[in-house]
Amino acid sequence: MLGIGTLAKKVFGTPNDRKVKSTRPLVARINALEEEFKALSDEGLIEKTREFRQRVEGGESVDDILPEAFANCREGARRALGLRAFDVQLKGGIFLHQGNIAEMKTGEGKTLVATFPAYLNALTGRGVHVVTVNDYLAKRDAAWMGKVFAQLGMTTGVVYPFQPEAEKREAYAADVTYATNNELGFDYLRDNMKGSVAEMVQRGHHFAIVDEVDSILIDEARTPLIISGPSQDRSELYRVLDKYVPQLTAEHFKLDEKTRNATFTEEGNEFLEQRLWADGVLPEGQTLYDPESTTIVHHANQALRAHKLFQKDQQYMVRDGEVVLIDEFTGRMMKGRRLSDGLHQAIEAKEGVDIQPENVTLASVTFQNYFRLYEKLGGMTGTAATEAEEFAEIYRLGVVEVPTNRPIQRRDEDDRVYRTADEKYTAVIEAIKEAHAKGQPTLVGTTSIEKSEMLAAMLTRDGIPHNVLNARQHEAEAQIVADAGKPGAVTIATNMAGRGTDIQLGGNVEMKVLEALQADPEAHPDTLRARIEKEHATDKQRVLDAGGLFVLGTERHESRRIDNQLRGRSGRQGDPGRSLFFLSLDDDLMRIFGSERLDKVLSSLGMKEGEAIVHPWVNKSLERAQAKVEGRNFDIRKQLLKFDDVMNDQRKAIFSQRREIMDSEEVGEIAADMRHQVIEDLVEDFMPPKTYADQWNTDGLRTAVREKLNMNLPVADWATEEGVDQEVLRERIVDATDTYMAEKEQGFGIENMRMIEKQVLLQMIDQKWREHLVTLEHLRSVVGFRGYAQRDPLSEYKTEGFQLFETLLDGLRFDVTQRLSQIRPLTEAEREEMLRQMAEQQKARQEHLTMEHGAEKQSSDDAEKPAPLVEGFDESNPASWGNPGRNDPCPCGSGRKFKHCHGAL
Repeated sequence: MLGIGTLAKKVFGTPNDRKVKSTRPLVARINALEEEFKALSDEGLIEKTREFRQRVEGGESVDDILPEAFANCREGARRALGLRAFDVQLKGGIFLHQGNIAEMKTGEGKTLVATFPAYLNALTGRGVHVVTVNDYLAKRDAAWMGKVFAQLGMTTGVVYPFQPEAEKREAYAADVTYATNNELGFDYLRDNMKGSVAEMVQRGHHFAIVDEVDSILIDEARTPLIISGPSQDRSELYRVLDKYVPQLTAEHFKLDEKTRNATFTEEGNEFLEQRLWADGVLPEGQTLYDPESTTIVHHANQALRAHKLFQKDQQYMVRDGEVVLIDEFTGRMMKGRRLSDGLHQAIEAKEGVDIQPENVTLASVTFQNYFRLYEKLGGMTGTAATEAEEFAEIYRLGVVEVPTNRPIQRRDEDDRVYRTADEKYTAVIEAIKEAHAKGQPTLVGTTSIEKSEMLAAMLTRDGIPHNVLNARQHEAEAQIVADAGKPGAVTIATNMAGRGTDIQLGGNVEMKVLEALQADPEAHPDTLRARIEKEHATDKQRVLDAGGLFVLGTERHESRRIDNQLRGRSGRQGDPGRSLFFLSLDDDLMRIFGSERLDKVLSSLGMKEGEAIVHPWVNKSLERAQAKVEGRNFDIRKQLLKFDDVMNDQRKAIFSQRREIMDSEEVGEIAADMRHQVIEDLVEDFMPPKTYADQWNTDGLRTAVREKLNMNLPVADWATEEGVDQEVLRERIVDATDTYMAEKEQGFGIENMRMIEKQVLLQMIDQKWREHLVTLEHLRSVVGFRGYAQRDPLSEYKTEGFQLFETLLDGLRFDVTQRLSQIRPLTEAEREEMLRQMAEQQKARQEHLTMEHGAEKQSSDDAEKPAPLVEGFDESNPASWGNPGRNDPCPCGSGRKFKHCHGAL
């Protein structure tokens, strides 16, 4: 008998079904216009774009012209790429335009879907940002979909790291701009460190479409983007503390894998104190509990975490003498991204590589708060439904599951649970052999580089040819994924499982054609393509007969989404396929979340070695464990966001104040207001309201006026005059300083004075904001302890954060006033010296700025072209470059490494 809920769904449909149905009339109108737009010439399509722009300028809303704009875009894509969008792709485009996340399965053509809402919203002339997860995809999609926009008379730009400023500004000025989330966030921060509006590259935040939205807005949201400058070098302290950690025994520390935390016990602290006293790091008599020991305690804790929570080839890898982090969600290397608070340096000490100095934060923003700047946001992914609550609560984004173009035929089998990891891997190898023997391509998903290489070694031992796709081979990602659908192919992948490149059954025709053309450049492309398409049809049929792509998971991930992403690689566009997960009680998820009870059950059942338990109930209990972890991670991100929101309000106030100063021609008024406020505060401090003249501190006021306003005024004499009160005195000081500053203006010239005021204001805002960020970081690290006193850490942080911000604003007024009152026109010799110093400082600052999420600094090209190292070197022909290694000098002769010059990805 059906439950009431199930019955209601059958009659009324689910909320998702109703949303999908609501788009049918719009899709019908777009389809009805198809023949009309097919009849237009190429110029006619561009003319339509001009007409739409005029209508939007005339007051029509983009919703009014959606059917015509989508019909025009569909025709543009058909002519430019030979792709005619399916109805479900139009529906996906409508949901994106409405500010939703469109959940579309792998292979449903999300890249093309984005062009529809991007084109429609770009008609406003305010620019649209399409956000991707890596630079390769940003460049690929911009080049590919740029043909569609060009067909419609629109411009496309792409933003990438180390791009020349002029080119970057041009990319942002385009109608549609493709960029990674990192680069967009960094450009926002860099723009708010610029000295004038003309230097800024972004032109506002109108509409963004985020591809792989779950990866960007959830997985990466825990780590803020930080632009930082170098601080003091503490590399010796890291090395000293690192040598103690291997000497620790189990009683010296506590390890909590659920919360990923490691702490010293009382015994551990005593052990550490003894060693530190013996080595003279800690002065005799000073304990770890003294306030002076805070830095040592902090770094000792980081050394412990580096050893006990971070495993090589799992969370990081060592490459070219550098510790490179691995993204736990995609398995990709995060080149240039560093852990903060000295943790990265602790790992560098552990691995014995060069220790880079710690950095001081100059500006930072979280992805949550960056993407909430957009007036409208849309997103696409194959897996969002499990995080729908988070998307709704944090970004106000709805999740709509868009039906597939063809029904899914993939078989998702129940998980197989083994008692030990050895039994599991033996079963995995047998399953791979079986699929390989019948010509079925297999994609094997692993959770770490270490495990993928262990499996690869087992397959090599058994003589099974295979490819490994992990952070070490990420340069060959597209090629490996293109081959993954060939008959009998075996591909072992960490969780990255081919983002951005579909696994096509029988192999990828385009890749095969490119390979054949490189092997035989003289061959005729059409003849080659015809031959390859014929071979591909045979291969594809073989794979279809063998059952399509077999996705084999070797472990469950903490997040259901990652498992679903792996599954989704199989069964694209109605293809057959199967997915199966092999688990053991030794797996991290099983071990941390209650495998002991399951182990007892399996023992009592009398399971023999090599036997697996397979039951839908096991799947259900695993999903519950995963949901529990997801919920906990959501709570962590939510809590982080609440704290960051405090800083975000202040960040917006500071950045808008900076923008106002840069935009303003009359900054003299801002400086004068600040000066008048300073005078009011000084008079109030030294001559409090409702006090008598004999209670006034006129000497203190005169000294303060001399320090802050650079004027020696007879304040004490004025105060003794008949009828002079605080208000009269304040007015006299204001008049005297206004006259003094007006004389300065005469000496400098009005235009120069405005420029000086603007520069002083911006410099002081930046300096105060940097100091404020450091103070907030320190406050955040200690405010958690207030919980022990039954006080809410968040409300304490809000209150004290607000007080600190008020202190910042007061300090800013005083410092700007003091600086402006002390300036004087320079002599010619002083002017030249100052300009020289300013140029040197600017150069040094540019060289020192590093990005904790960015990558290594790339030096600018020399004015003259250097002599190439390889004879016949041609910049536009990679075949003429020889075969340099990634770390070899670039053959162009620039003196830079190949990977940072012509070999940059």
